[in-house]
This record gives sequence, C-alpha cells and structure tokens, in this order.
Amino acid sequence: MTIGDAFEDQFSDKSYGFREGRNCRQAVQRAQKYIEDGNRWVVEMDLSKFFDRVNHDILMDRVSRVIDDKAILKLIRRYLNAGIMEDGLVSPRLEGVPQGSPLSPLLSNIMLTDLDRELETRGLNHVRYADDCNIYVKSEKAAQRVLTNITKYVEETLKLRVN
Repeated sequence: MTIGDAFEDQFSDKSYGFREGRNCRQAVQRAQKYIEDGNRWVVEMDLSKFFDRVNHDILMDRVSRVIDDKAILKLIRRYLNAGIMEDGLVSPRLEGVPQGSPLSPLLSNIMLTDLDRELETRGLNHVRYADDCNIYVKSEKAAQRVLTNITKYVEETLKLRVN
C-alpha cells in the first residue's frame, strides 16, 4: 500500500486532479451535468499561489489524520521544510509545497479535501481539479453568497488566499 492509497478513501468523488482512474474529461462531464440540471452560475475558486502558500502545520494535521507512522510523518515534514536554493544560497521554506515530485499533487489533494467536505456539507455542487475548484449554483445571488462564504472559509480555516 502506498501513501496515496491510504488517502484515496478520504478523497471526495468530486475531486479529479492527480488521481488514478480520474481525469479532466470526467470533471468536465460532471460540470456539464450540473449545468444541465440548471446550475448555470459558476463560482470559480482561484487559489492564489497555492503551492507556495500551503501552511505546513495545517497540512501535517491533515496527513496525521490518516498516517500514524511517526517516521513517515517526520519524512514528510522534512520534505516540506527542505530549503529553496536561489542564487546559490539556501533559504528555509516556511510554507508551501515543493513542486515537481509525485508527492506534491498528493499533498495538494490532502490539503484541499477539507474544502471538498465543506462544500459537500453545505450541499454545493462542485468539481475540483487539483487546486482549481468550480462551484455550480442556480442564481447570481447564490453565487455571490457562496463566493463570500467559501472565500472566508478558505482564508480563515485553510490559511490560503483566494484571487
């Protein structure tokens, strides 16, 4: 069993990015179904510099909900804290997820599973592909309300920024 397998059961069925057996076409098909059902207003959640701003403590809390092996948790924390080399100097990484490895997409899905659950709890139709999320509603008034409320959730609870 891989680390990804341990989390697969936790992920929302409305999350399509970087998951085995899921793809963009499926995400588009689900979005089309929401539109056909009369949800013609879309709240497009654009997370500003997502991979650069992930809070390590919040992410590690999400990881430790499923993984209890201290050695693996320590290894993931060290991966997150690995420095950044710029102009030959290494600076410590205080937030964000290093990009370019197979672990980065998995960590993004782990981090954003709480967003999926929040949207589902509120009964909102949505599709998420990695750090891009669209929420489908029936009116402009509902779209404005959802944008305000979900932005507050993302910024206060997940400590991420919404454009």
